[in-house]
Amino acid sequence: MWEILKAHGVGSAPQRMRVRRADFLRSQAEAILAMDFIETVTLAGQRQYILAAVHHAGRRVRVLGATAHPAHAWVTQAVRNLLMGLTDAGHVAQVRFLIRDRVAKYPELIDEILRGARLATVLTGVRMPRMNAIMERWVKTLRAELLDRTLIWNEAHLRHALREYEQHCNLHRTHRSLAAAAPMRARPQALEPERIEPLVIRRQDRLGGVFHEYRQVA
Repeated sequence: MWEILKAHGVGSAPQRMRVRRADFLRSQAEAILAMDFIETVTLAGQRQYILAAVHHAGRRVRVLGATAHPAHAWVTQAVRNLLMGLTDAGHVAQVRFLIRDRVAKYPELIDEILRGARLATVLTGVRMPRMNAIMERWVKTLRAELLDRTLIWNEAHLRHALREYEQHCNLHRTHRSLAAAAPMRARPQALEPERIEPLVIRRQDRLGGVFHEYRQVA
C-alpha cells in the first residue's frame, strides 16, 4: 500500500495533516495577543520592569506600564487595564489567546481574569523564546531604537519615553506584514509620477531626535 501511495505522490497521513506553528499563528493572528516583561536600568542604577503587549494581526503595541517593583497587585491591575483598553477599542471579542512566558512576576489571578474575558493563556516552553517570536522581535526593536539610544534618568522619564515610542509604533512605524501601513494608520495612496517632484516632506523629531517621523505636507 505504501508503494502505491508513493507512486501516486501521496505522502503518509501524519505528513499530510501536519500544520507548522508559523502557519497556525498566521491563520489565528486576529485572535492572539502576546505579552512580555522587558528589563532596563536607569542612570541611577535602578532596575525597571516594562510590561507590554502586542496584537499579532494588527501589530498594535500597548505599553501597560513600568515599575521598579512588579508586585502581583501591579501586574493584575495592568492586565485589567489591558482588557479595558481592548473593550474600548472593540477588540475584546476578537482576541481569544494571550501568549506569555512562565516568569514568577505573573500571578495566578490574571489567568482567572483573562478566563472571565474568554481569553485563554498560552504559556511558552522553558527557554523557547521563538514560541513568542512576535513579542520578542518587538522587544529587540524597542531596545535598538529607544532603550539602547536613550539615557533614562528615572522611572518618570522612562514612562514618558515609552509613551512617545508607543505612539510612534502605532501611528507611524510601518510593517511589511501590513503592506507598509502603520498599525493605527492606513497606508498612504500611491502618488502619480507628476506629483513626486513637487512633493514636500516634513520631519518631526521625537524625544529630542532619538527617532524621526516623516510626513507629506498637504
